[in-house]
Amino acid sequence: MKQPALVIMAAGMGSRYGGLKQIDPLDEHGQIIMDFSIYDALRAGFRKIVFIIKKQIEEEFKRSIGDRISKVADVVYVYQELDKLPEADANGNPYTVPEGRVKPWGTGHAILCCKDVLDEPFAVINADDYYGPEAFRIIYDELSAKCDDSERDYCMVGYILSNTLTENGTVSRGVCTVDENGYLKEIVEKTKIAKRGSGAAFSEDNGETWQDIAPDSIVSMNLWGFKANVLGELDRSFRSFLDTESGKNPLKSEFFLPKAVQELLEEGKATVKVLRSSDKWFGVTYKEDKEDVVNAIRLLKNKGVYPDKLWPATDKE
Repeated sequence: MKQPALVIMAAGMGSRYGGLKQIDPLDEHGQIIMDFSIYDALRAGFRKIVFIIKKQIEEEFKRSIGDRISKVADVVYVYQELDKLPEADANGNPYTVPEGRVKPWGTGHAILCCKDVLDEPFAVINADDYYGPEAFRIIYDELSAKCDDSERDYCMVGYILSNTLTENGTVSRGVCTVDENGYLKEIVEKTKIAKRGSGAAFSEDNGETWQDIAPDSIVSMNLWGFKANVLGELDRSFRSFLDTESGKNPLKSEFFLPKAVQELLEEGKATVKVLRSSDKWFGVTYKEDKEDVVNAIRLLKNKGVYPDKLWPATDKE
């Protein structure tokens, strides 16, 4: 059994936050959210880290985190670029980037860009999300226990909705329906969820009306566990997306990972075991969230969850 790898999606820029939030320091040591995720991942057993970035941020990214992580783990870089497309469709017509498009192709495309560097099971996370130690332990153990590489038995870590909300605005969450055996039946993206006291509500008409949603609902935070065979499925799904969906909105349509997984479930091609975490998730969705994250990290250090400085000193320190 090959040892699982960790894939970190770090190509996005975070439009609502207004900057390269993935490399925004949270403490006096210049440590960022990714540092804490990688620290938790290494404690769980992961040893190979695959960073998905844009080529244009490579120098800054390596200086801000990549170079120090390369001292404690096997680091691989993958570049998500618009022109990373299949060569041609079923009729032999080449795929091309629509004129004027600058928006990335989405999270499903980001993972597909890794097809040349992954032949082992792997977990996927967002660069700007904090998941907690428990999440990495349970997904590493689950991936390590899956012995048949031909099976499409995947997994994800599900969070309690109330543990993922911010006081500073609405959030988008994949709300999960889980069957009696703990497997994912459906994942529905709710793009406008807000905290309401001790509860929560969502809107589907841009805030005109609101509906209550159970605060203990299980949601996906894009912490997935896959075998390498998912890459072939994503390739087929992405081709279908390019042939149909991208033509409807050529400048902005995106190939999302949760939607691709949902299609596999509907077609009966895969199963997804939901691993539940009681950890509190947090991230910097809005500028105002940063202070909350800084305080949360400080509290976790005070509790002994993390040392003050995660990594050995570099030659420059």
